[in-house]
Amino acid sequence: MGRGRAKAKQTKVARKLKYQTGGTDLSQLAEELGASSPTIDGTDDVGQRADDTARDDDDLVARYSDYADNPNPSAR
Repeated sequence: MGRGRAKAKQTKVARKLKYQTGGTDLSQLAEELGASSPTIDGTDDVGQRADDTARDDDDLVARYSDYADNPNPSAR
């Protein structure tokens, strides 16, 4: 007993949340979530990061390619 008033209040709040329209500030939400805004030309740096990764991969291949030919150079 005694739960009627609390349940009525919870129902009122739930109904308000369910049927509430508008009021969502999407730009504020994006800012809070840390979303980065696109650059002025509408692109981001994904292409630049892909180029950097490919360059790093090429450097590693060049650096360790001699081990593929002779995995243990000190063994006779």
